[in-house]
Amino acid sequence: MKLHIQSNALWLLTLTYSMVIVIANWFDARLIKLAGLVTDAGTLIFPLTFLLSDLITEVYGYKHARRAIWCGFFFNAIFIAYGQLIIHLPSPDFAANNAMFDTLLAMNVRILLASAISYLVAEPLNSLIMAKLKISMHGKHMGVRFVASTIAASAVDSLLFGTIAFYGTMSDDNLIHLIATMWLIKVGIETAGLPVSISLAKKLKQAEKIDMYDNHTHFNLFTLDTDYSAEDNAFVTAPVKKD
Repeated sequence: MKLHIQSNALWLLTLTYSMVIVIANWFDARLIKLAGLVTDAGTLIFPLTFLLSDLITEVYGYKHARRAIWCGFFFNAIFIAYGQLIIHLPSPDFAANNAMFDTLLAMNVRILLASAISYLVAEPLNSLIMAKLKISMHGKHMGVRFVASTIAASAVDSLLFGTIAFYGTMSDDNLIHLIATMWLIKVGIETAGLPVSISLAKKLKQAEKIDMYDNHTHFNLFTLDTDYSAEDNAFVTAPVKKD
């Protein structure tokens, strides 16, 4: 029997995830230096995408995380396309600040390509690892699963994005340091946020009466199927204690 999820929070998680993707990709081209470490500005907020996709996968299942990934991709594509349209429209003579605005929106093609490729590889990988580990660990060790998926997915994301976006624009040593820094920051933020993400996941399961397992899921990225069966929902209401 198919199970149609009636959720009060899934839409907000998906919307927030999509918004974070847009913000992170917007600032990817800006390099920053913190405590002697060089990274791109998008790295500071991008780990929230892993945290949010972990929550969606943990509570609602891989299929809903996959839909959120595509939502984030298409919203980001619309944002970029609209920006490119604007800077190619005629500008009135008196608009003195338009040239500065156009320069800001004229994103490097390599940055866009790097963001798209790394995103479509790393984000599905993160949710896939989460779903598989949940099955193999029988739903236990949530913190371990959150961090393990981020360690693997953020390594792939940082390597792909850093190499495609910046190879040839800096020395190999600097590029390696940049990739390593991006990875460490992503894992560090995910780890630091564990108390919040674990607590939120538990509260969501309790409030939504949902704890989805992907035992019968086909992990094909190119589908928007979100149907689960009732047996995939492992949520069990705790017995009422007698006084």
